[in-house]
Parts: sequence; C-alpha cells; structure tokens
Amino acid sequence: MSHSDVLSPGPRDRTLTGVERFFDADEVIVSKTDLKGRITYANRVFQRVAGYSEAELMGAPHSIVRHPDMPRCVFKLLWDTLGAGQEIFAYVVNRARNGDHYWVFAHVTPSYDVNGRLVGYHSSRRVPERSAIDKVVPLYRTLLDIENRHEDRKQGMNEAFATVVGLLTEKGIGYDEFVFSL
Repeated sequence: MSHSDVLSPGPRDRTLTGVERFFDADEVIVSKTDLKGRITYANRVFQRVAGYSEAELMGAPHSIVRHPDMPRCVFKLLWDTLGAGQEIFAYVVNRARNGDHYWVFAHVTPSYDVNGRLVGYHSSRRVPERSAIDKVVPLYRTLLDIENRHEDRKQGMNEAFATVVGLLTEKGIGYDEFVFSL
C-alpha cells in the first residue's frame, strides 16, 4: 500500500482530493502560534503550499491544515512534549485549502520572550524523505484504526498513544531516536 492509497478521498472527509502537493527541498515552511495554537506568523512558502492567504491564516487555529488521516495521538505526543518545554520532530501530513495533502518533517519548539516566559510555538517544516513516509504511513493507518474503533475519541486517542509508547518500549528507544531512524 502506498502513501497515496492511504490518503485517498473516503467517507470521513469528502473534501479530500487525494492529490499530493510538493515543495522544494531547499524550502522551509515556517509558522508561529500563540499559546492557544492560533497562527501569528506564516511565511510565503506555508501560504503557497497550504493555499491560504496571509490574512486567512493570521489568527486561525493551526489545525486549519490538519488532515483527518493524521492520528490524534501524534498531536497528543507533540503537545505533551511541548508542554514539558522540549522540542519535537514529527512526520505530519497536512491538508491544503483545496483538499490536496502535503507531507512535512516538522520541528516544533516552544518560543520564549526576553524574560524567559513561554509565549507560543515555532514550527519549521522541511521536505521529508520518501522512505520515511513509506514507513510512517502504515503506522499512522494502524493508529487511526485504533483511534476510530472507539466511540469515545479521547479513549481511542489514549489507546493509540499507549500503542506508540509500547512500540518504543519494545524497541528500547525514545521517540526522537525512532523518528530519526526512519
């Protein structure tokens, strides 16, 4: 099964096109958010790839580009890590305004003011290696299946999160080591 097969339009979201967008390897998608995840900065690469104007993105929740095939447990891991004041790397599939999708290798960090007070988050996204995406897609599909088995979304997310933790424990590695091994 290819990464395109997993992300084809389906009953969950009719607005998906199944078409993958790409950006150049030397480009970086950059965004900043406030503490509530509302976009405060979006570079032109982000605007172009996501298909939104700067005016549409400013103040919008960063979830505006969330693809429904992205497991919620990955975002739980992301927010738990950021909440602990640490940076995180993750492979993420996003949805463009028109329903196309694009993969990124994201590096998200907490942002602090001059007094050391947390004021938001900074995300830089690069073009991911295709081989890593080919490995991530089956894992994400499994996690989504676990999440979707439950009527209670939180229970499903927590079970999928426990699956990720179990996988890492079984391999004897941390999350960052796992991500960089793909």
